[in-house]
Amino acid sequence: MKLIFATNNQHKVDEIRHAINSRFELLSLKEAGIEIDIPEPHNSLEENASEKSRTIFQITHTNCFSEDTGLEVTALNREPGVKSARYAGEGKSFDKNIDKLLAKLEGKMDTTARFRTVISLILDGNENQFEGICTGMITRERKGANGFGYDPIFVPDGSDKTFAEMELTEKDRFSHRAKATQKLVAFLNTLEPKL
Repeated sequence: MKLIFATNNQHKVDEIRHAINSRFELLSLKEAGIEIDIPEPHNSLEENASEKSRTIFQITHTNCFSEDTGLEVTALNREPGVKSARYAGEGKSFDKNIDKLLAKLEGKMDTTARFRTVISLILDGNENQFEGICTGMITRERKGANGFGYDPIFVPDGSDKTFAEMELTEKDRFSHRAKATQKLVAFLNTLEPKL
């Protein structure tokens, strides 16, 4: 079964490819020959994920899915949340986003946070959504060189390493994106005889 993953983020493609069943052929937007940057205008992960998958389905009429992920920091009233990628501005600078987050956390004792991913799958025009959550804490300084986004300052519950200190196989044991992807794959597996 062919699925287009509506993202231009190669890190996300690598993570989901690592987590998804090899029976499904996964194409990134680039591999599908689609050169657009889909806007994320909404105030919820659910709506943004839906916007991206519906946009690609309308263009391609091919089964597809998208995801939107936010980091929700307890002491910052769940910021940056839906604005995670653009927290420090439209340039989507991971370093500037981290700098802003750490500055806002200065003087706050509570560093608990969670990553939340929402996947929107469109099959034959019908949408299903799947959520994955990973709870943990924010570190005061960056650690590790793997991953992307806020990975260097996020330690998931049950580990003493940041996501950026982990290889993909280890990150998959905790990852919000892997949890949402597992739900996606389980759903696809229930449909497989019909596909």
